[in-house]
Amino acid sequence: MKLADLVQSADWKAEKHVPVIEAPDKVKAGEKVTVEVCVGKEIAHPNTTEHHIRWIKLFFKPDNAKFAYEVAAFEFTAHGESTDGANKGPVYTEPVAKAVVKLNAPGTFVAEAYCNIHGLWEGSKAISVEE
Repeated sequence: MKLADLVQSADWKAEKHVPVIEAPDKVKAGEKVTVEVCVGKEIAHPNTTEHHIRWIKLFFKPDNAKFAYEVAAFEFTAHGESTDGANKGPVYTEPVAKAVVKLNAPGTFVAEAYCNIHGLWEGSKAISVEE
């Protein structure tokens, strides 16, 4: 079995687990650009002690390259846990993160997200680079 066999994908507008990547369609080479990734954009994902998004990883694969590069890894570690019991805690982290990057080649961002109940999910977004 391969890890890729465990990763699920779907249209993020209909499936709450798919990570959504927001970035421009086109950027200038070497210019700073903000990339936002979230889970639950169209349909809210639960954020409870029992059911939550634990982490999101963001990768970039240049069009003419064999391998992807890890851009960022985000952990979401507070889900209402408390000594008073589940979902009674004072803080909940939402699965939303931003990274600022500079690109020198066109390619595709790929985000992987992990739901503690429903496993691994991925989403992607192509981006072009002009000189």
